[in-house]
Amino acid sequence: MSTVAVVVVTWNSAAVLPGFLAALPDGMAGLDWRLVVADNDSGDDTVAVLRTLAPAAVVVETGRNAGYAAGINAALDAAGEYGAVLICNPDVRMRQGCAKRLVDGLGDGTGIVVPLLYEDGGEAPHQSLRREPTVLRAFGEALIGNTRAGRFPALSEMVTDPAAYRRPTRADWATGALMAISGECLADCGRWDESFFLYSEETEYCLRARDRGHATCLEPTAEAVHLGGDSRVSPRLWTLLTLNRVRLYRRRHGALATAAFRAAVLLRETSRAALGRPAARAAVAALVRPGALRATPGP
Repeated sequence: MSTVAVVVVTWNSAAVLPGFLAALPDGMAGLDWRLVVADNDSGDDTVAVLRTLAPAAVVVETGRNAGYAAGINAALDAAGEYGAVLICNPDVRMRQGCAKRLVDGLGDGTGIVVPLLYEDGGEAPHQSLRREPTVLRAFGEALIGNTRAGRFPALSEMVTDPAAYRRPTRADWATGALMAISGECLADCGRWDESFFLYSEETEYCLRARDRGHATCLEPTAEAVHLGGDSRVSPRLWTLLTLNRVRLYRRRHGALATAAFRAAVLLRETSRAALGRPAARAAVAALVRPGALRATPGP
């Protein structure tokens, strides 16, 4: 059986790492695996926690806060030989046998497999599957909201149909807290795009994989808990997420379509800002600022 490289990118992750590491043996049951961690210059005890609780792990210290995609690339460079890769956020807790179910789903045109993700304490799975961004979908979400728009595939990126999360389901992309990627997909797609410091890097990678014949698929028998982050409440991170959505769209479309997509995103954030949401106000200010899309600002 080929080795699976378990790739984790950390930044000030000391508080969540012990739980991740404790769940890892059960989550990886049935696989030959190797843990590879890229640490982006944490200011806390992240590296010390790794040395103590996972002494066999390969730890790459990047020496700077290089971003998520750069951390993945650094870890892959140090991973040695592998047949597949499992990319994990450190705040993920895999349930029994999760990884093997993901890896077993690779092949036959599927290059990326994702699990059912649950919020901590949540009973319903997170709606993690997505459709490719389009101008119509961006306006649909802006005008009637994700939940209502999600019932109409043409009007929303989000896949909200509960049935899609009860069966193996292909999607254009999926949120990247935990994903298995085949060695063939990695070889065909190359390195992760480091111009996206954080957010949209998994979107870009899944769409690039799809363009090269490697689909993204949900495996509903694989389950994990995702503790989540603060992008929804942090103005700084929400702004980065919003700008990168537009930057990625611009990569794949012309100037006129990008202007329409940006307008739709701006409409959505403006409506949220009117409801008194500070994160949306920050995103609006960034979207209307000249030159905002020229580079990805880091946190």
